[in-house]
Amino acid sequence: MTPTLYGIPNCDTVKKARVWLDGRGIAYAFHDYKKQGAPEAALRAWVDELGWETVLNRAGTTFRALPEADRADLNADKAVRLMLAQPSMIKRPILDLGDRRIAGFKPEIYEAAFG
Repeated sequence: MTPTLYGIPNCDTVKKARVWLDGRGIAYAFHDYKKQGAPEAALRAWVDELGWETVLNRAGTTFRALPEADRADLNADKAVRLMLAQPSMIKRPILDLGDRRIAGFKPEIYEAAFG
């Protein structure tokens, strides 16, 4: 299976992940949230696997700009609804390896995954 990298092209962390993959000749598909949206089934699966606390980017400006009522009383369903409405709130990138997912980019984690 070809890995899929989910993200936004102009995100610095996504750029670093793409440079890392390209530099090692690793083929991957790129899914652009801005153009293609966030696939709901995949998003729910990521939340089930990784936890909504990992998948929802609460440090980003999009989340912080939400009204307090939207940021309060978060749970998995509410987090998924927020991320579907505004995919820029999804942690970037998400790398789907088929048998598991990796949220964010750290070279040592990618190195271990592709060993």
